[in-house]
Order: sequence, then C-alpha cells, then structure tokens
Amino acid sequence: MGFSVDVAFTAKDAIRASQREVVVIIDVLRCCSTVVTALANGATGIIPVETVTEAKSLHKKHPEFVLAGERKGLRPKGFDLGNSPIQFTPSAVKEKHVILTTTSGTRAISSCKNARWMLIGAILNAGATAKAASRIAEKEKRGIQLVLSGTNGSFSLEDFICAGLIIDNLSLNNIDYSDSASASLLTLKQSRERLCEIIQSTQHAKYLKGTGLERDVEFCCRVDAYEIVPFFSNGLLVPLKLR
Repeated sequence: MGFSVDVAFTAKDAIRASQREVVVIIDVLRCCSTVVTALANGATGIIPVETVTEAKSLHKKHPEFVLAGERKGLRPKGFDLGNSPIQFTPSAVKEKHVILTTTSGTRAISSCKNARWMLIGAILNAGATAKAASRIAEKEKRGIQLVLSGTNGSFSLEDFICAGLIIDNLSLNNIDYSDSASASLLTLKQSRERLCEIIQSTQHAKYLKGTGLERDVEFCCRVDAYEIVPFFSNGLLVPLKLR
C-alpha cells in the first residue's frame, strides 16, 4: 500500500477527512491566499470563524485584534479589512491577531477542525505546502486529503487546479491516487502553461473582477510566492514549524 492522496470537491465533503490524514484546505480566491499573505507579513495568528456575528462578538472581547472577512466578496460593515490579500500588509497586520470570516474558506476550516494535521494551501504556497504535507505523511504514515472550499457550496475550478499543483509537488514514493486526485493532476497538466488565464476565466474570478477586485485574482495566481505554510492549532492558524 502506498500513501493515499484524495481530493474532496467541496467543503461539505470535508467531514470525510479523517484524523488519520494530513488535511490541506484550499481556497485560492481568496481565503487561503489571504491567510498565507497575512502570516507571511507578520500576523501573529489568524482566528478563523464561521459567521459574521461570531467574528463581531470575538472582536468585542478583543478590540485590539484585526477584524477581517467578506460576504459576497465584500467587506462587512464595521470590519477593519475585507478578504483581499493585498490589504494584509505588514503595516496592517504585523504582530497582530486577525479574526477572519469568509463565505466558504473558514467554513471548510471549521469542518476539519478536529483533524490532527490541517494545513492551508494556495497557489501562493503550493510547493511549500506539498513539502510540508509530504514530510508529515511520511513521518507519521498518514494519507493526504485535500479539501476544496468551493464557492457557495459548489465546485471551484481554481481550487481543483491548485490541488493538482500541490499533488504534483509531493515528494512521496508509492502514492495511491484517488480518481479525484488523478483528475486534478490531469487538469493541472492541461492548464499549467495558461494557469493565470484559466483561473481568471472561472466563475468566481469573473465575479470578483466584476466587483473591482481583479488585482486580487492576479495576486492569487502567483505560483510559490511564499514559503510559509499555515497550520491549524488550538483554534489558531500559525506558521508551521517542522523539526
């Protein structure tokens, strides 16, 4: 038997992710890209929450935390930041905790909160995520489950391509690919040379560009821009440090 690698198509499928697996949450546009960027720019940690109400309640207890998130792609009223990774500059988040709520990404994270190992993957850190997932899987003899956050409960092509990019970078021998994992690899191979162009043509990318967020889409398409890999621990997303 090899190392099992599987792709769950939407956040609602995340309940299948086992404590025996290394879980990788993917939301390219934009939650996971935002988390990666915030931590790379010095945020102390990201607190993912499911609802706007929960986010506001937590912020009321900790007004020193940055309150960030989106609904329908836009920043909720009263929030400090939206879900644009470009906004998460060092001056905005360095040495600060960030409360984050998004339509799909933080919901997927919450669905897998009981996983022993949960990593956050995006195109921005695909190579680093693959390296980290490989090391954990090999050391602990675990399979790898990539969970696509999707868009409003539906399949997202950009997340599927990102899954293929991460899988393609795994450094494991004797991988047992599920059909969905094999399909994501085939999709990546067909789109690799036009990756940004294809992602910009997806439904969610078109929606974001229609709201004036085309720079976000372009930003999220940068392959391996960061080496940081967020890791979920005790309700907080922090940079993974493997010994």
